[in-house]
Amino acid sequence: MEFNLQINCADRPGILDAATRSIANCGGDIRDAVSFGDPGTGKFFTRIHLRLSEGNLIQGIEKDMQSLEAETSLWWQLHSLEKKQRVMILLSKFDHCLNDLLHRWKFGEMDMVIPLVVSNHETSKELLDWYKIPFHHLPVTPDTKELQEKQLVELIEKNDIDLVVLARYMQVLSPQMCEYLQGRCINIHHSFLPGFKGANPYKRAHKRGVKLIGATAHYVTGDPDEGPIIEQEVMRVTHAVDIREMTAIGRGTEAAVLSRAVRLHVERRIMMNGSKTVVFS
Repeated sequence: MEFNLQINCADRPGILDAATRSIANCGGDIRDAVSFGDPGTGKFFTRIHLRLSEGNLIQGIEKDMQSLEAETSLWWQLHSLEKKQRVMILLSKFDHCLNDLLHRWKFGEMDMVIPLVVSNHETSKELLDWYKIPFHHLPVTPDTKELQEKQLVELIEKNDIDLVVLARYMQVLSPQMCEYLQGRCINIHHSFLPGFKGANPYKRAHKRGVKLIGATAHYVTGDPDEGPIIEQEVMRVTHAVDIREMTAIGRGTEAAVLSRAVRLHVERRIMMNGSKTVVFS
């Protein structure tokens, strides 16, 4: 059986040594280990991929980590790689990000389970029918926003969702919803923000004559588009690129960046570092 051990704590000597000795004493085989010490925050981060011949040996590692936690106040998580994360995708009219996620998932690039997809429009229903994934249409207006978010919470809890992905979901989540989803909701937006907020960003960027376009995937917080950044990419464009071409390039970039961010999350390669992230790619 294979497991992933994550540790986040104040940087001090002996943490990694204690973790690796515990794994060795329990008969574990370390397949990969990466670490990072941040001098700015004084934090230490590590991710260890390990293998055990017998699953019950994991209890020894858990006991050792609990003792270490009591001594040092470290944060740690130990996950079986056999347990796939359950992901709910949320979108509005544009389905380019959804399409990319589903394609990569279908062909084994995304090690996760997709129990359902939710949208405030019905434009993606045919695509979801083809993939045989349950589709839930939850329309929303200013008057029904609170009720609609309650329905979202019910679906999240009923389906035991680990991660919510906003795949171009064009509704601003309430502060209460953002708090509820803290650390388990990923959003994608074009990297023009804050220069080109709102509708038709590519049209306004084209009019302004920008030479770089891109996308940013980040965790959702109470401040719209201000959460810890996971993944980014930029693409160079020239004066010869028209609005249609720029939009196509931008949407392709959005889809690729979001898929990379989701993959990093479900593989547990991301750790929070205050307002930033540590990403072990």
